[in-house]
Amino acid sequence: MTTLVTGGSGLVGSAIEADLKPSSKEFNLMMHPETLATYIREHGVTKIIHCAARVGGIKANSERLGDFYYENIIMNSHLLEAARRSKVEKVVSFLSTCIFPDDATYPLTTDQIHLGEPHRSNYAYAYVKRMLEVQSRAYRDQNGCNFVTVVPCNIYGPHDNFNLESGHVIPSLIHKCYLAKQNNTDFEIWGTGKPYREFVYSKDVAHIIKWVLENYNDPEPFIISPDEEINIAVLAQEIAWRMGFDGNIIFNQELDGQHKKPSDNSKLKSLLPDYKFVPIEVGLTKSIEWFIENYEDARK
Repeated sequence: MTTLVTGGSGLVGSAIEADLKPSSKEFNLMMHPETLATYIREHGVTKIIHCAARVGGIKANSERLGDFYYENIIMNSHLLEAARRSKVEKVVSFLSTCIFPDDATYPLTTDQIHLGEPHRSNYAYAYVKRMLEVQSRAYRDQNGCNFVTVVPCNIYGPHDNFNLESGHVIPSLIHKCYLAKQNNTDFEIWGTGKPYREFVYSKDVAHIIKWVLENYNDPEPFIISPDEEINIAVLAQEIAWRMGFDGNIIFNQELDGQHKKPSDNSKLKSLLPDYKFVPIEVGLTKSIEWFIENYEDARK
């Protein structure tokens, strides 16, 4: 059996051990589904972990809504159609906690995914991820495809995108703090610092995804999250302390996403009761060390 990972050089894909991690030149998800299906058949692919996506933080999501919608809807649709045509045994696709309605009740449960509008700051990306769940379910119902989905909270770790404009919160904060320390300037942060978020280390996601690939076959999306939320202001202070930055931390108060997004990980805890997540303190230290050691080559 051969497992293929899309987005194999990215944050999650790089943490997953797999037989095949083609580059976007070899396996470009914007290409026609039959072209992708031919590649899948020629390489004997039996299972796929679909990590590839056009992603970004709150700034990129709010400013490039059309780009995020178009590229992701095409990539997701083409990949699942190619897998269907190739009779791939199983596909595990990544969703995101942004798919939940802005007015959802907490903790976030999978039965709420389609019950209301997502937050305005990233609604385009959120709707695309919802449609990935819908397409996976539709192909299962019509064609018997074993297409499952997972909903991780905010993932971070080595090989992340540390770009100041398009990166997610932790890599962006690490890069901003690095520059503030280097240039002896303020550590300026988007928003008020008041929202809370759950974070999961990329190695944890990789371990759990391999388990999902081998063991989880239900149509209900599988939520991946620890039992811990952290305030963005506290997170910034933790990063500053670990990077030896003792200057000013400034919040520009321009834009906040949802105030909090705690998710229901009861299914994970019932199926993997002994799993221990990497503590945020350990994951932050590893991420910071990787960024500093790989500063010249890191995505930024």
